[in-house]
Amino acid sequence: MISWLKPVMFVATALFLGWWLIRPEVEAGTFDGHWEERRVFRAYFQEREQVYELAAWREPWDVDYEAGFVVLDASEGDAERLRAAGFRLEMDLARTLSLLRPPKRLPEQSAGIPEYACYRTVEETFAAAEQLTGAYPELATWIDAGDSWEKAAGGDVGYDMHVLRLTNTVRPGPKPGLFVMSSVHAREYAPAELNLRFAEYLLTQYGVDADVTWLLDYHAIHLLLQANPDGRKYAESGLLWRKNVNENYCSPDPAFRGADLNRNFPFQWGCCDGSSTDTCSEIYRGPSPASEPETRTVTDYVKANFPDQRLPDLAAAAPLTATGVFLDVHSYGEWVLWPWGFTFEPAPNGRALTTLGRRLAYFNDYFPSQASGLYPTDGATDDFAYGELGLAAYTFEVGTAFFQDCAAFENEIWPRNLPALLYAARVARGPYLLPSGPVIRAPALSPISGTTSYTLTATVNDGRYSDRNGVEPVQSVAAARFFVDVPPWVPEANPSPLAAVDGAFDEQVEAVSGSLDAGGLAKGRHIIFIEGEDADGNRGAVSALFLEVAPAMEEAVYLPVMGK
Repeated sequence: MISWLKPVMFVATALFLGWWLIRPEVEAGTFDGHWEERRVFRAYFQEREQVYELAAWREPWDVDYEAGFVVLDASEGDAERLRAAGFRLEMDLARTLSLLRPPKRLPEQSAGIPEYACYRTVEETFAAAEQLTGAYPELATWIDAGDSWEKAAGGDVGYDMHVLRLTNTVRPGPKPGLFVMSSVHAREYAPAELNLRFAEYLLTQYGVDADVTWLLDYHAIHLLLQANPDGRKYAESGLLWRKNVNENYCSPDPAFRGADLNRNFPFQWGCCDGSSTDTCSEIYRGPSPASEPETRTVTDYVKANFPDQRLPDLAAAAPLTATGVFLDVHSYGEWVLWPWGFTFEPAPNGRALTTLGRRLAYFNDYFPSQASGLYPTDGATDDFAYGELGLAAYTFEVGTAFFQDCAAFENEIWPRNLPALLYAARVARGPYLLPSGPVIRAPALSPISGTTSYTLTATVNDGRYSDRNGVEPVQSVAAARFFVDVPPWVPEANPSPLAAVDGAFDEQVEAVSGSLDAGGLAKGRHIIFIEGEDADGNRGAVSALFLEVAPAMEEAVYLPVMGK
């Protein structure tokens, strides 16, 4: 065959197959609406303002400001409107084929969403959570926090909206909290599974990993695994369903009805061209603030479990001593976002929010930004949590697709976001202060031969921030200390100093060392807390490790910490 003919035939075949698969009659009726009439485009823009104007009526799937395009699905009418707004459109063939091809259960698949066995269905998610409460009754509680729209409407379908609360109930509070909600947009498969696996990790590592153990002893972690369960059931069939399923909006069209729950929250609802009044729009904000039962479930639960630490004045900052972290996990785009989303002005606690955002983005290697830097939104979850209660509030946009393939979830999303979630939990006691202080790495105990003493070593690092969107100020490490059994925030805590191995605290990263005498400790397990401080007096989040004092008092065994 002539050498140039092969690539020509390959391209021609690909184009023919593409036309064949995306022709309007393919799988007609499969999606019970107008999805078969839509295509996925890269829409190229010249100015950011085009994206901001677009976000007032359509939700971009992804935004790449460096390359100058957004990804989104569009009908022919939408495409005409985009072109009139100055966008240049290129069809994304691969994503269009994925949009129009319903998922099919794999031959060997017995559970999970069809074709995506790594993601548990709504029912499987709830069943797994209930099993956790049975296996760990002193650590896990399954709380009925409200109803989905279908359940609230009084039919035979719908769901109770449960929160899985994790904390050592034997140890009394009050305890600072981390709240994590996921998959409020139904088509976003990965967030709910990420949240559930976070719960499983915490419970299975309690008593094994010292950091997980103190987190559940001294903090409370609240996980709303399925924030839009009705919509999620539609999405499990392959529909790119985003909103809830409220039949009062955009009926009788079954493809685009409902309200966008992440535009329905009461703080700055509908204020600033960051949502739509069109009932068929994917960003329809609902007829009134918190009109949807799913929204009220979140607002009521968070208000009942977290203190109000901020005055209603938009210019009022939460105190630096405020507690609590709020996370809303979405997909996709690989962003870490924080308030405000409704305005380009920084939030009153903007400096501290940026510091924690850059710290979180260091762990998952996402792009850190104020939320409006992606595009403006109003009535969103993170603005509500910060604006009404003063919580340090963030949105994670995980992964690179709504229906993320399982290999990417297992190899990228889960391992990259676990350390970010753990860090968010560790700083819940002081999210506006602790991220400015050093982090502790690689703590270790080594026995001193012939004695009951141990050498305690660690690395103290005042850096470890993302530098992808600005540079966070760092200082020299100024001090490090450890505490036996009592963490530093407890009044009776008794610190013991750690010294710089090189003889002076004058670097951003310092190796530290000190002596721990186990001779006077009672038999059994002890927990050692380590804390660093920088030259500006900022104390960082603690790290911990276990020390086992064996029945023979002079003999102790060090249990290593995992996941550092």
